[in-house]
Amino acid sequence: MRAAATEQAVRKTGSASSDPRWAAVAARDRQADGAFVYSVRTTGVYCRPSCAARRPNPRNVRFHASAAEAERAGFRPCRRCRPDRPAHEHRYAPAIAHACRTIEAAGEAPRLQALARQAGLSPYHFHRVFRAVTGVTPRAYAAAHRAGRARRELADGRKSVTEAIYDAGFNSGGHFYAQAPRVLGMTPTAFRAGGADVEIRFAVGECSLGSILVAQSARGVCAILLGDDPDALVRQLQDRFPRAALVGGDAGFERTVARVVGFVDAPGAALDLPLDVRGTAFQQRVWEALARIPAGTTASYAEVAARIGAPGSARAVAQACRANPLAVAIPCHRVVRTDGSVSGYRWGVERKQRLLEAEARAAAPR
Repeated sequence: MRAAATEQAVRKTGSASSDPRWAAVAARDRQADGAFVYSVRTTGVYCRPSCAARRPNPRNVRFHASAAEAERAGFRPCRRCRPDRPAHEHRYAPAIAHACRTIEAAGEAPRLQALARQAGLSPYHFHRVFRAVTGVTPRAYAAAHRAGRARRELADGRKSVTEAIYDAGFNSGGHFYAQAPRVLGMTPTAFRAGGADVEIRFAVGECSLGSILVAQSARGVCAILLGDDPDALVRQLQDRFPRAALVGGDAGFERTVARVVGFVDAPGAALDLPLDVRGTAFQQRVWEALARIPAGTTASYAEVAARIGAPGSARAVAQACRANPLAVAIPCHRVVRTDGSVSGYRWGVERKQRLLEAEARAAAPR
């Protein structure tokens, strides 16, 4: 009876590949877990979208709003992904949240064994679950939190640089100074002064996407901003470096701007310029993954999350894309929703669509 009813449903609807939910199944998107389950006619089981089992033929797939609905239709839960139980991340979320608070409250990063024991898990299992829930390892989370505390302590200005570094949880000034260029983009002293004495050259031009601002520090291009109002772009740069010495570009820098404009207007070309990329450890991992997406192709937020080894962090990947200060150079425009739709671009969805269309045309065989 069940098989006949399912067969009839398949004949009526055709392949499940035409359903937007199939994209989540194909990508094994953990963010879709809880939104629906899918059943497979030939096996008689139903699964989560993220199930690691062999991908079924879409013609045999049927979607259900809940596990209860799938069971009423006569399907049994998959023994691998256990869709009738709370999601793995949801089950451990309170323990991981408590571990995060422990890390944040500690003067020095707690040892993995101590955090795992507090959560009632083995160190290996805790490490794996923590990364699945937060998108980073416990060590990276602690490092990012210490860096954030250091930025706040330095910006406060009431302590010496050394006091601020140690109060942020760093037990070695030398270790922090070695990380400062990546974490702060400048020395701790310059950061505390709001970027004072740091020179940033910039210029505003026009490209096929509207106005474009290009800024460069001593380390490389540190901002590529797009918009409709040149003055608004300059204000964004000033907000990012409130006390830096912003200097209009000379003839040499104008050539750099021209190269960036050419890169924007000719998708697929290489931008052979040094970049001054500043971000958290997680953002850096996301941005490095974006740089490996070939021009003319796209990846979903869930796929990027899986590529950096954090399959449950699609939302955090989206946040890292929104924080990207280097339009096009870090190609966050190549990241789309699981169903392939275009959304969530810092510089406007229309610009994102135009970039993707231009790259697709450039990559098409001639």
